[in-house]
Amino acid sequence: MGFKKGIGRMLAAVAVTFLLCGCGAEEKADAPAAEDAAAVVVDLRPTAPPRGQAPADAADSMEAGTAVSGGVTVGMVTGQSGIEDASFNQSAWEGLQWLSGVMECETTLLEAGSDAEIGPGLDKLAEQGCSLCWGVGVNSADAILAAAEKYPETFFAVVDCSYDTVPENVTCVVFRAEEPSFLAGYVAGSVTQNKKVGFVGGMANEVIDSFRYGYEAGVAYAAKQRGITIETEAVYADGFADQAKGRELAEGLYAGGCDIIYHAAGETGLGVIKAAEEQGQYMIGVDKDQSYLAPGHVLCSALKYVNVAVKQVSEGLLRGNISYGGVISLGLMEDAVGISEEHPLYPDAVYDEMLRLKEEIIAGTLTVPADREAYEAFLEAM
Repeated sequence: MGFKKGIGRMLAAVAVTFLLCGCGAEEKADAPAAEDAAAVVVDLRPTAPPRGQAPADAADSMEAGTAVSGGVTVGMVTGQSGIEDASFNQSAWEGLQWLSGVMECETTLLEAGSDAEIGPGLDKLAEQGCSLCWGVGVNSADAILAAAEKYPETFFAVVDCSYDTVPENVTCVVFRAEEPSFLAGYVAGSVTQNKKVGFVGGMANEVIDSFRYGYEAGVAYAAKQRGITIETEAVYADGFADQAKGRELAEGLYAGGCDIIYHAAGETGLGVIKAAEEQGQYMIGVDKDQSYLAPGHVLCSALKYVNVAVKQVSEGLLRGNISYGGVISLGLMEDAVGISEEHPLYPDAVYDEMLRLKEEIIAGTLTVPADREAYEAFLEAM
């Protein structure tokens, strides 16, 4: 099998706790017990430092809590694009690196060479005695279920997927990606000159739909404000690890008149960024602030603080402050998603209006669609 492996060093324990309830910078709300399948809200602040390193004042910024006994190992299996995607997988792994800086634990990484290797990777982590095993992305969904049944005494967590019935030894972490995508779409719709923008998705599935339709709703909202019609064209790469395909799709969209492209395609999206740079066009990054990859061409980035979620949820689970068997839903209200603050490529007025819309989403007065049906209803209501 084509696993690539990395191990984080065991670091000195820092007596910290996963703060629950209230509204402080590191405060959280309980996840449900196994019998409560409903999604819950967890307040996660975007305070993770670059590259996932623990902040110097970590011990001072959190209240002391119950230390986890030594010998704990937390493992992670990423998909094919691995942690060099400058996006989703990298952010998730940074979260575990950060965790190792504030708890007495080791972290182990396996990068699956294909989706078929995710299951064997989880098996390997469980057999090595990992206390908690993470799967990253919707492609891990079936493998997590199989591993949870095969290793009932091992605990598992997964990012970006959930189940109708969550096993008692599994926790699901999902992001309302439609919310930052709406804000990104509003920016795109506010500044497009060609009145046509594009979207590149890794694969057509429920998770990527939330990116797409949130984005398209934001574009439509801006178009109505401007009193114009803006066309949105969406294409899919059928994978998250093909930069050449991403570049090819982006080139086609630019050739077809799009002057801004938003991607939700993992490593495939790096090809979109390359195409934008080569053709002097704009694109919108995803999950992490990707402006450094093509300065002057990344209009903004729709952020998902996967690193913060992985670190905080891992700590809460290991300390017993979060129960297994539930779904944790994260969005703007929890400060777990957002938009990059620096905006040299578009006007302050657009940024300020985008922030106003953000507050409407948080307040619940603006509901963002996450699928086609909800998007069509959004257009009708608008």
